[in-house]
Amino acid sequence: MHDAIAAERIGIPAVAVITERFVETARGVNELNGLGDYPFVVIPHPIANDRDEDLRAKAEKTIERLVSLLTEREDRS
Repeated sequence: MHDAIAAERIGIPAVAVITERFVETARGVNELNGLGDYPFVVIPHPIANDRDEDLRAKAEKTIERLVSLLTEREDRS
């Protein structure tokens, strides 16, 4: 979340991708930065031991949401 928010603040469109386990943490980071509604994409947890094929499948399931968050929104900085 920190990196995505920092990028947005300097004008670089960004979307954080987090696993399910960190949703509450991500929301807390958003609140602390005054961006309570800052969107992010959630993928299944865990990913540390995923094979490349598993990671690719998770990415493919989120790509449409990522693209829409990057291209169809107002400035969030």
